[in-house]
Amino acid sequence: MPPLLERLGVELPVVQAGMGGGLSRHELAAAVSEAGGLGTIAVNGAAAIGRELAAARVLTGRPLAVNVLLPFARRDWFEAAAAADAVVTFWGRPRRRTPGVWLHQCGSVEEAREARAAGADGVVVQGVEAGGHVRGTTPALELLERTRAALPADYPLLLAGGVAEPADVRAALEAGATAAVAGTRFLLSEESRAHALYKERLLAAEETLLTDLFGAAWPASHRVVPNAATAHWLGGVRPLLAPGRTKDERRVVLRAPSANRALNRLLAPGARYTPSSLQLRMMRAQRPGSRLLTPAGPTDDGPATLVDAGALYAGETVARIDAVRPAGDLVRELAG
Repeated sequence: MPPLLERLGVELPVVQAGMGGGLSRHELAAAVSEAGGLGTIAVNGAAAIGRELAAARVLTGRPLAVNVLLPFARRDWFEAAAAADAVVTFWGRPRRRTPGVWLHQCGSVEEAREARAAGADGVVVQGVEAGGHVRGTTPALELLERTRAALPADYPLLLAGGVAEPADVRAALEAGATAAVAGTRFLLSEESRAHALYKERLLAAEETLLTDLFGAAWPASHRVVPNAATAHWLGGVRPLLAPGRTKDERRVVLRAPSANRALNRLLAPGARYTPSSLQLRMMRAQRPGSRLLTPAGPTDDGPATLVDAGALYAGETVARIDAVRPAGDLVRELAG
């Protein structure tokens, strides 16, 4: 057992990605951890973090992680997250904010070096094929190889991107990863808080696209399944996804119109200070033709309109997933 997993008390080298905005809450995290993996809670706000951690502790005595998105996080988020067994940070300058195990998700060798220098106990290496917000521009296994060569041999590296089946986990471990991180596979689990219609769209999907369209307050690239909003704003989608296009061509970032991007950048500095009530109003008002499109994904307790007007986050592995299954079964299967 790798020292990092042993330190945490994680039995299997399978980590559930933190899918933000409430897609992964205590039900999913607890089910993954109880099966021997490392489950991750990803919600916004200190109160929500504390509430979800407490609820997960009722369901499992196994280790739990909390994912913190740096563009939105306030100081009290880290105070609440410190009660978890591990804290994973993403999208910002790596800096230790909690005393326990800290992992930082990176999209380049340079960022991984910076995280290690800042005291991270390990890094999550994210490849371009990953779903959600995508830091990486290089395929996951290639980036893992480069990062493994650049950092000490015993430094923990976790691989995110392209993980949905046992063979993917084996490939990651054989390439030097400490554990494999799966997002889309767990998004399509029974315990995921994704909206039922969102899950239906993912099960039917064969392709994803990389864009910055859903970038209100967070102007960053993200991988999604096409819907009415992408059809409205991204005129080049269909040619890009046509059969015969290479995988590299399908990984080109499709830019939102310049006016949309300007509004997104304008909102970015105040992202962490936007009241939750205003965020909810923006989500409810969102339509496929809205120029401001928030990064909120459709949750089972959120507006159903987001299925057509919001971000249907999914990695490239979505084309290989054909069923919604219990998270515990997925952990055991992935670990082989």
